[in-house]
Amino acid sequence: MTSRRREVAGRMAQAAIALLDSLDDAQRSVTQWPFDDTAERELWFYTPTDHGGLPLSSMRPRQQQRTMQLVAAGLSYPGYATASTIMGLENVLDHVETWGREWGRERGRDPGLYYVRVFGDPAGDEPWSWRFGGHHISVSHLIIDGDVVATTPLFFGADPATAPLLGPHPLRPLAGIEDLARELVRSLNESQLLAALVSPVAPIDLVGANRSHFGLGDGDIPLPLAEVWRTAFTGDLAEEVVVIQNAMEQAAGLTSDHLEAVRLTRTPRGLIAGDLGTEQREMLKALLDLYVQRLPDALAEDEASKYASDADLCELRFLWAGSREPSEGHYYRVQGDTLMVEYDNTQRGAQHIHSVWRDPRQDFGVGPLAAHYAREH
Repeated sequence: MTSRRREVAGRMAQAAIALLDSLDDAQRSVTQWPFDDTAERELWFYTPTDHGGLPLSSMRPRQQQRTMQLVAAGLSYPGYATASTIMGLENVLDHVETWGREWGRERGRDPGLYYVRVFGDPAGDEPWSWRFGGHHISVSHLIIDGDVVATTPLFFGADPATAPLLGPHPLRPLAGIEDLARELVRSLNESQLLAALVSPVAPIDLVGANRSHFGLGDGDIPLPLAEVWRTAFTGDLAEEVVVIQNAMEQAAGLTSDHLEAVRLTRTPRGLIAGDLGTEQREMLKALLDLYVQRLPDALAEDEASKYASDADLCELRFLWAGSREPSEGHYYRVQGDTLMVEYDNTQRGAQHIHSVWRDPRQDFGVGPLAAHYAREH
């Protein structure tokens, strides 16, 4: 397994070096960052904010291509195809919003505003990492001694979640993680549902939001929309964001009691997977597989090992909030010691998906990195 991870790391390094070598001095100063800038390295976003680094819009076509080669090295082929589709949805979302959203810049929905940043030197012997992100995408990987040791947080979103295509089949980039989870929750009997369904109303965003591992903990509820951005809003835009959030919460019927029900807790809430039947546990496993299969096979298999055994799977908790009907707001969470999946689809009439795969204790490779420094220094 380690040799296969090292092959993935080699492809990442090759792509990162080719990208960096193609940049001029000004571009490279924005793209390549010191590895020991931990505060920046452990930032991540999923809103249409500055994710940090060089955006595609500031690159020549060949540089854009090399950036996408790096992204492809960090994702499976289906994962890369999904990410590329999500990026293209910015044009569709612009149309949905009648070309009117600005977010304080010339174009609010801009497929050119996906950013790449490399931390450290991919050609050297020291740890290095890279991050790619923009609206509804955040991919990051940590490489130590030529081996990929961390792949989380890994975020995909979609807005619109469903869009028409010519022909009978709509465009639904994240259909699998919605439909399979709904199938699972609809399979629950009365006692199982009593444990799993914690609230009739879903939150309007992920409960963990974009907190880094050091900020993710017991007692968290969703952050205000304005705080899931790099810089603070000012003036009329600050007021507009508050109005947008209030309107979404009112449309959902969200109250403080509903937020309390989905609050993160040290002992996870929800239905323990050990109380699921055999077929239901297989559904849960298949759902988790869809998250890890965003990654190249070698990395996906490592992440899947966290729930591969029946004993590990049975320790997980499955939580649901909101409706079990399509096109109505819903949220779910799968949580254990070494993984947390969060999914939310409430905004824009349940047409706006957020989803993330995390390891709350090891996001950004804090454990492997500490072990490395203990050995080497």
